[in-house]
Amino acid sequence: MSSPDHILAIDQGTSATKAVLVDAAGTIVARATAPVSLSTPRAGWVEQDANEIWASVQAAVAGCVGDRRVAAVALSTQRESLLLWDRETGEPRGPMLSWQDRRTDCGPLREHAEEVRALSGLPLDPMFSATKARWLLDAYGRAGACLGTVDSFLLTRLGGEHVIEAGNAARTQLLDVRTLEWSPALLDIFGIPDEVLPRVVASTGPFSDVRDLAPLPDGTPVCAVMGDSHAALFAHAGWRPGQVKATFGTGSSIMSLGAADAWTPGGLCLTVAWQDEHGPAHAFEGNIRSTGATLTWLAHLFATTPDALAQEAAPSSDGVHLVPAFGGLGAPWWDDDAVGVISGLSFATRREQLARAALESIAFQVEDTVAAIEALVGPVQTLLADGGPTANRTLMQLQADTGGRAVARSLAAELSALGAAHLAGRVAGIWTREQLEALDRPRELYTPNDPEPVRRARLEAWHAAVARARLQKETQHVAL
Repeated sequence: MSSPDHILAIDQGTSATKAVLVDAAGTIVARATAPVSLSTPRAGWVEQDANEIWASVQAAVAGCVGDRRVAAVALSTQRESLLLWDRETGEPRGPMLSWQDRRTDCGPLREHAEEVRALSGLPLDPMFSATKARWLLDAYGRAGACLGTVDSFLLTRLGGEHVIEAGNAARTQLLDVRTLEWSPALLDIFGIPDEVLPRVVASTGPFSDVRDLAPLPDGTPVCAVMGDSHAALFAHAGWRPGQVKATFGTGSSIMSLGAADAWTPGGLCLTVAWQDEHGPAHAFEGNIRSTGATLTWLAHLFATTPDALAQEAAPSSDGVHLVPAFGGLGAPWWDDDAVGVISGLSFATRREQLARAALESIAFQVEDTVAAIEALVGPVQTLLADGGPTANRTLMQLQADTGGRAVARSLAAELSALGAAHLAGRVAGIWTREQLEALDRPRELYTPNDPEPVRRARLEAWHAAVARARLQKETQHVAL
């Protein structure tokens, strides 16, 4: 039997739930994964089964812990996804609406867009939870209901208390991002009764202790809960000044800590990265809807895999651009009317050029968002990168060349789980902040090779392609 100085971190993501066990040296000593399915019953609808998610948590924990003793539990979760469950039975009422779900229409709320953004820090967009909340309540009823994000649902299953962590609450578009309380004005705009909402707590709790999660003993404390992108920033020691990270995945999140009073509405969100004994740590964030998903889509089109397609990518796209506005564009444009566009085709275009254009679309979108963050926080010399797609060295070099700045790719797997574990370990007394800063963070560095004129020409060509994707909105502006 090992000593009780391990942190169990549960990372509940869109496609899988991962559990990792981290020892006092900060090393992952055990891991397990359980897949989670995704359902798309109609165009634009993306759903998941909350009971399947809970079963995946149970399976991942059982496969990871073994006979090791756990000092504390940490949670890292997907963020804007939302579900409704029965307060008495705990059973879900209907599906969980994924953060990717686009079924809700923000059009009737456009007159409130400025107020919503000023209070919540978020643009009016179906990605966030507020319009999902109204849809679920209308579809499945308000009486005796609990509404919550994934962390809230899991905390209810673990301990029975209806609470939500501050960083996840900040992504619902119902929270006043400055006071960290549910905003009466926002609840009124979206038509959400406050009695269905969870109580907002800090990232360090207090949370109810674990129960009925074998092989963990009942009473094991939950010491930290974070949104997955927030946890990744924490794992990078992102509390240090000037740290900007990009988490590459199905979509991508680019984030840096920043003062709330320095934020102005524009291409970036104002959110809460975490809240601890030092108070709330606000952050500037840009959310890109389709990065890894672009490769997945194109690979499906060519009946291959994303990895195989990426390996086929030509050294140059030969002028081809792919703007992946499958459901509009996210940061820094936030244009729901944008449409997906492939431009620059010729008879010489082959799938190798299309694969290159798909990779380039990731790097271009990330760079546009980093540039927006740079305008608020100052020069960004090195971009911290994490997530599955960063294993593609071609993409990482392309990112460095596109931004004209170094890219430090994290070599640590399960970075979101590690970040949550680090915060939980600090609460449990295993590490101090200074000890966390001193932990080894292995990285692979990519430095830019392209001359500045080449880089700028590539960006200008990309922005011309984005303008084509946004032509409908531009035409509307001209007509007005």
